[in-house]
Amino acid sequence: MQTGRNGGFSSEAACMRFERDEQVCLDARLHGVVLARPLARSLLLVALGMFALLIPWAAAAVLGAVLIGAGAAFTLRAVWQWERTRVVVTTEKVYLINGTLHRRAKAVRLGAVDAVEIDQSLLGQLLGYGTVVVGPLSIGHIAEPSQLCRLVERLAS
Repeated sequence: MQTGRNGGFSSEAACMRFERDEQVCLDARLHGVVLARPLARSLLLVALGMFALLIPWAAAAVLGAVLIGAGAAFTLRAVWQWERTRVVVTTEKVYLINGTLHRRAKAVRLGAVDAVEIDQSLLGQLLGYGTVVVGPLSIGHIAEPSQLCRLVERLAS
């Protein structure tokens, strides 16, 4: 049984309403690779902003500050979304939980799962992430998808 990063279960798992004998078996975030594209975009904006700050013209300095601020905002948003998205596997269901102000939880009962599939690109195989399909629920960018697949198969049988 795995726990959250602080040794206990996350607040998402603790606040969820479980059935009487349901126990949390896994509570995990998506793989950090989901941050690569937004961070690259933010880095580009910050670099353009710094370049604009070097131009000796007042409007360019304002534009540079705006670009740097936008880069910081994009980074904050991406990290916040990554932090607030979790996969929780219990003895009865698999949940995908995301959102902050508007929390969404998608769930699949393990008893209704016929098959569990893993889809990994070459990069995903190298970096250890992939998409796991549990019945109608598709969860992308899962760290160590084979472990999740084995856990779900074991619990579903």
